[in-house]
Amino acid sequence: MTEDDGPPAYAFLTFNSPLSEARAAAIVRRLAVHDPADVLDIGCGWGELLLRVLAASPASRGTGIDTDQRLLDRARAAARRRGLADRTTFEAVDGSTVRGPAELVICVGSSHVYGDGRAALTALFPLVRPGGRLLYGDATWDPAVTPDPDKVWPDMLTLPDLGGLVDLAVGAGFRPCHVEAANLDEWDAFESGYLADFEEWLVTHPHHADAAKVRAETDEHRDRWLHGYRGGLGFAYLTLGRPVD
Repeated sequence: MTEDDGPPAYAFLTFNSPLSEARAAAIVRRLAVHDPADVLDIGCGWGELLLRVLAASPASRGTGIDTDQRLLDRARAAARRRGLADRTTFEAVDGSTVRGPAELVICVGSSHVYGDGRAALTALFPLVRPGGRLLYGDATWDPAVTPDPDKVWPDMLTLPDLGGLVDLAVGAGFRPCHVEAANLDEWDAFESGYLADFEEWLVTHPHHADAAKVRAETDEHRDRWLHGYRGGLGFAYLTLGRPVD
């Protein structure tokens, strides 16, 4: 898509989740220390986290799975620039059809592939080789926050809190090796970066044929964020281990 067609996609985001550089670096170190032979990223998007793990673990090979061809093209280009193309494959595949297993599985923000968090963790367990790791990232909700119901999407209020999500992981058979959650600064940076695609385009294309539609959708999203789910919607990053047989 060009600027004449409409706003770009994810041009202002490094990761497609609320994740700071500092937290990403810590996660990568934690995953790479085990030197996983193979890494499987389900819902990889443009593959940023997968590529960083491979760069930190020179013996690893990675496969990224997604259904968005534009993002996969971006991932392949990034792999070539970083000299990782010979160790990385990106495939346009429905994540729910992947059978694995791999020594390290990454599934961040892609539980919807399986339905919900409980179903995702159950389905992901057999994809992780015994003794391996799963980096699982998923949304949570703070039950202490009571939002205006008109300002949030209904499924947000059915999300587990952080403890509930960890309980689901343990129930699926994993051991929680590290538990952490995005902070408000990470959420604000993520939401601002997501909306920047549209806001920057609207600044330079206020009279475009699609401007009114883009403006209305952007204003609605920002209103829901700032006056609805900000402070209630969370995001957890769980480093989970599958016990050896």
